[in-house]
Amino acid sequence: MIAGLLLAAGGGRRLGGRPKALLTYRGRPLVENAVRVLREAGCGPLHVVLGASAAEVRERADLSGCVVTDNPDWAEGMGSSLRVGLASLAGTGARAALVSLVDQPGIGPEAVARVRAAYRSPASLVAAAYDGERGHPVLFGADRWPDIVATATGDKGARVHLSAHAAELTLVECGDIAEAFDIDTPPDLARLS
Repeated sequence: MIAGLLLAAGGGRRLGGRPKALLTYRGRPLVENAVRVLREAGCGPLHVVLGASAAEVRERADLSGCVVTDNPDWAEGMGSSLRVGLASLAGTGARAALVSLVDQPGIGPEAVARVRAAYRSPASLVAAAYDGERGHPVLFGADRWPDIVATATGDKGARVHLSAHAAELTLVECGDIAEAFDIDTPPDLARLS
């Protein structure tokens, strides 16, 4: 069982404070697209971490079938959301967490499924690569969660763990089937049409 863990807490500082989860993509909130991608890639259970405008996201987005957790410390950065998300998976029996970011609509189910298929054990450490460069999504076997929780701070997320264990990291090339752009600034919004 490989859980899908969607980090969707960001407040969109560089987007004038528009929460990324609620940006419109194909007529619906961006968070719905990200959940669909994880579901179609075969991940389950699906856990979503919200933060900025969490109540509005719950009201406007269809997150049925997901365990939704609020991160009260979302403004501290991605690290706090990763900690909250991994904690929400405790006791689920998941052998790994496939971590995806809400603001990367160019990454579809094919790329997520490719990363998911590289799971080998609870010690697995897998990341999508784009032209050989590490990107998202990232898969963390359950044995790695305690160290990631201990080192995930600020906007670094799991970078400390990934750097310390680079020799154990399996990169899965996805550049042929996905685009790893982020929606961070107003000009990026054109990529949502």
